[in-house]
Amino acid sequence: MFTGLIEDLGTLRQLRRESDKVQLTVATRIPMAELILGESIAVNGICLTVVAFSGGTFTADVSPESMACTTLGELGSGDPVNLERALRMGDRLGGHLVSGHVDGVAVLLEKSQDGNAVRLRFRMAAELNRFVVEKGSITIDGISLTVNQVSEETFSVAIIPQTLAATNLHHRQPGSRVNIETDIIGKYVARLLGQRGDVKPSIDLDFLAKHGFL
Repeated sequence: MFTGLIEDLGTLRQLRRESDKVQLTVATRIPMAELILGESIAVNGICLTVVAFSGGTFTADVSPESMACTTLGELGSGDPVNLERALRMGDRLGGHLVSGHVDGVAVLLEKSQDGNAVRLRFRMAAELNRFVVEKGSITIDGISLTVNQVSEETFSVAIIPQTLAATNLHHRQPGSRVNIETDIIGKYVARLLGQRGDVKPSIDLDFLAKHGFL
């Protein structure tokens, strides 16, 4: 599990494709002495397993599923990537519970200044957007953010200067694709109530409170 608080803005050194596997290597300021083989690191919100590390870089295997449903395959050498190590028991939960299992991809539609913040509006498939609620949590490229507005296929967030400077969001422009993980609570609620397929549950804060989730 992760919290969505980015620990380091790393740099992709290599995305290596072979016949039966994909590996990526990332340069990071995370101290090598603190890494261990087999630990989990979220890269742009995708939970990956460290298989090697040395000299300021780590390497992780990437499954075909991750390549198919995320933006990893679009990355090139030198691209910035958001990094977070797994949550330790007893750590402060500053963001929200993030699994590192990406649900899908959204497209940035608009980027505009809003006081000292930057407002970003995204579009994604309605079947994913149904899990997004105003003032709820969402994970964008591994970053825990609060949703400001929601429509059937769009949502918006406001980014404070600290988050913008410390993550890859300052590189994102309209047309950019980002990895999305919706709030795990909403997914469990929909599953437990049996609302699947073409049925679109109206999940909001009142709904969650009524059914004992808040």
